[in-house]
Amino acid sequence: MPRQLRAFGTITAALLLVVASPLAARAADTPGAPAAPAATGVADLSPELVTAMRRDLGLTAEQVGARLRVEAAAPPVEKRLRAQLGAAFAGAWIPAGGQRLTVAVTDPALAAVVRAEGADATVAARSERTLGTVKRALDRRADRADPQRIRGWHVDVTGNSVVLTVAPGATAEATAFARTSGVAADAVRIVESADTPRPLYDIRGGDQYVINGNTLCSVGFAVAGGFVTAGHCGGTGSPTLGFNNVAQGTFAGSSFPGNDYGWVRTNSNWTPRPWVNNYSGGNVTVAGSQDAAIGSSVCRSGRTTGWRCGTILGRNETVNYAQGAVSGLSRSNACAEGGDSGGAWISGNQAQGVTSGGSGNCSTGGTTWFQPVNEILGAYGLSLVTAGGGGGDRLISNWNNKCIDVPNSNFSDGVPLQMWNCNGTGAQAWTLTGGSLHTQNNKCMDVAWGSTANGAVIQIANCSGNPAQQFVLSAAGDLVNPQANKCVDIVDWNGGDGARLQLWDCAGTANQKWRRG
Repeated sequence: MPRQLRAFGTITAALLLVVASPLAARAADTPGAPAAPAATGVADLSPELVTAMRRDLGLTAEQVGARLRVEAAAPPVEKRLRAQLGAAFAGAWIPAGGQRLTVAVTDPALAAVVRAEGADATVAARSERTLGTVKRALDRRADRADPQRIRGWHVDVTGNSVVLTVAPGATAEATAFARTSGVAADAVRIVESADTPRPLYDIRGGDQYVINGNTLCSVGFAVAGGFVTAGHCGGTGSPTLGFNNVAQGTFAGSSFPGNDYGWVRTNSNWTPRPWVNNYSGGNVTVAGSQDAAIGSSVCRSGRTTGWRCGTILGRNETVNYAQGAVSGLSRSNACAEGGDSGGAWISGNQAQGVTSGGSGNCSTGGTTWFQPVNEILGAYGLSLVTAGGGGGDRLISNWNNKCIDVPNSNFSDGVPLQMWNCNGTGAQAWTLTGGSLHTQNNKCMDVAWGSTANGAVIQIANCSGNPAQQFVLSAAGDLVNPQANKCVDIVDWNGGDGARLQLWDCAGTANQKWRRG
């Protein structure tokens, strides 16, 4: 029963809920070590990522991996120098083709401090604080800036100035705007541009969208390029509007009956987010899509009845709708009504599925079925948008698919970490906070004794925020300690349970490649 924008109805049983390394040298260092596989280079990166970076940044395949390692190591170094330099800090950036971070200082005597942290130093006239003061002065006068003539302003750390971007021929107005804002003329640089900024919107599970101008449904989960939803909401090619009635996208695929899934490819105004609307003014973060067991609690989000919870009662069920049978559905006692179709189902922080149909309502209770999300992702080759590091992710080796594990769940200070078959326990849950990887017992991944040497043990220790506890998982899959600029490595290519971890020169090899899961 599609809910049209002008018509409403009741829900009946089984009714659709539409609204309208240098390896040779390494082996030689370790007597008896097994022969190592060949270095993978960029083989562990998404081919799409490598292709796009080569196309858009003009890089070779080899340069992609090197660049990503530099980028992963830069933020912790910048954070430390910002704290050390104080008022003399004048910005940080990676220059084009650079091999390390560049940090600007207003006091030449502090260049040595920058170099000691492994960054390049340059001297600038204005500090970051001074540039921030200039920008805030412009912000206070924003209501005086004609958006058709003055497009925006930002701090340019490389140019050590505040840039005013304006329409062609609007330089005089921009100069007057800066002057009346009370900022120094030499601190502002005016750039004319024909580009006009436009608003961008978020894709969030549970939010309303409109199909063919008159049918309402709910967003399931954000995926790369759009979102998944129920197939009965719209056929392939159907156009959609967002919650704000702004053009959003088009159904790129749809299957119903038989299945009840589809996905919408959105336009560039819409950004997929790892969120589900909790209809209480906040969001629930999506960390993955691990299927919950029957009997698990589950909550769903939809534009008609908001946020409702229940229990998973069954899986792989067939429902015979009037339009035809749909198989492989999961059943719950969480209620839903017309317009909730396609909306998100989540257990904890794990995506479960999208609303298909049901019986009853949210006044008297009812039964609802949802289409499992992993089937949708597999059918269309989609990638779920998740929050990096949120909710206790596993850190999985790309080489042997085992997880970084706290042995025997012993969270004592100084316990060395190991590899173990992934089992979903708290001993394998890691949360990225402030650049540190925390266990559920508030210990941190740590390089023993703060060492930067090859072979240093990777362990857990009381969280202190020191550089030995800073790790970055780069887009290339390297788990890097920026202090040493070295990678977390499985010792001696040991593929078994209990294998230990160490710090080692980043070599791009498979025993140094990791992913969240």
